[in-house]
Amino acid sequence: MTQPMTSLERTRTVLAGGIPDRVPVDLHNFMMVAEDSGMPFPEFFQNGEAMAEGQIKAWREFGHDVLILENGTAALAEACGAQVEYMEGSAPVCHGPAIRSLDDLDKLKVPDPYKAFPLTENLKTTRIVAQEIGDKAFIIGRADQGPFSLAAMLLGMEEFLLRLAQADGAHGGRRGGGGDPELAKKLHRLLEFSLAVTTRYAYAQIEAGAHMTSIGESLSGPDVCSPKSYKTFEWSYAKRMVENLKADNIQLAYHICGDATAIVPDMVETGAMVLELDYKVDMPAVKAATRGRATVLGPVDPSGVMALGAPSDVERAAREAIDILGEGGGLILGPGCALPPKTPPENVHTLIETARKYGVYA
Repeated sequence: MTQPMTSLERTRTVLAGGIPDRVPVDLHNFMMVAEDSGMPFPEFFQNGEAMAEGQIKAWREFGHDVLILENGTAALAEACGAQVEYMEGSAPVCHGPAIRSLDDLDKLKVPDPYKAFPLTENLKTTRIVAQEIGDKAFIIGRADQGPFSLAAMLLGMEEFLLRLAQADGAHGGRRGGGGDPELAKKLHRLLEFSLAVTTRYAYAQIEAGAHMTSIGESLSGPDVCSPKSYKTFEWSYAKRMVENLKADNIQLAYHICGDATAIVPDMVETGAMVLELDYKVDMPAVKAATRGRATVLGPVDPSGVMALGAPSDVERAAREAIDILGEGGGLILGPGCALPPKTPPENVHTLIETARKYGVYA
């Protein structure tokens, strides 16, 4: 009888385009881990040792193959000077920009991830987890937000989207219906800065022991921005980040939640090894676009199914994903976005057991 693969072998086989013994499973569970710790969320998400201990404890309970390490979506923004609120019962959120206008771009400085809070704590988490179980599980140290989403936090979400629309010609623009090229130049300067910040942090995550890094760019997806804006102000930065990291043999996972179906072919063209996708996507269309070109991570509904559904709902959703996206390889099964804090543990066990039972390749 053939020995089952280890989590590392299973995950690396999928990433290399091969067929593993079964579909590997990811848990995007940083808020579940915070809830389980018993610590106040603000304290937990600023404590690298606590986050590491929680992730290791969860891995020992559930035995998932892939761990995504992060403390939310605002770490880089805070390191760059944005105002961040540490919430009770949820992840930290950015609620104040680092700059008031695009004329203040020169005030921004690329933070040193080994000195800037909270990046220091997040890297501590990665380092501890990698040392403890990095030879047993596949670790993705998230590089927080990608250039587009980080730029929005630094300028302020409403201001960024307004200026984006004006630069793109979708909100008044110049006479004649075109956009504002000077404004576009300023936005691209902000995006260049954000690319430098995110890329530096991505390297630090790998230096801390992660096997892979990742970015979240949900703000650029079709639920918020037009595909035209995505192509003009997001796509080339994601592609450049992928290429810069690949030059040093570092692979990137690329997350856009919501219904990203319309831009999945463009996401594939960035060269990202993994696309982290939400339950809202058209799975057959995604499979057609990614087959042989990228691995899909997801797309089980984290709230409606994992947090609020019964185990039978979890099994049904997981089996559907395995049947459609797992055919011929190319799937890491998991929630399409972060699991809510109070997700029932029995639903997590069901997700993993479903992969073990129905995700086996002959």
